[in-house]
Amino acid sequence: MKRIAVALVLALSAQVAAAQPRPSTPERSCAASRQDVLARGATVLGTGGHTYDRFVRDRSFCQFDEIIEPAWVPSRDTPTCFVGYRCKTGSFWDD
Repeated sequence: MKRIAVALVLALSAQVAAAQPRPSTPERSCAASRQDVLARGATVLGTGGHTYDRFVRDRSFCQFDEIIEPAWVPSRDTPTCFVGYRCKTGSFWDD
């Protein structure tokens, strides 16, 4: 009986976590989106419609074989808001 109860609790908590909305940059100020990235280090932000991406504060939030590139998103108060960086597959030695 305990196993069923534990399985039910895990299933319900997974559904709640999946239902959490992500902040949408076009509906927020540039400063609010930037502050989320700075405070958390890495976060997923909606960038309009059904699109989203993961943004990071610095390279320490990327995989060891990834590099960073500046990330610009639309926001409520500016069409090109610098929020941080995206991790991209690459090498420091690539041209």
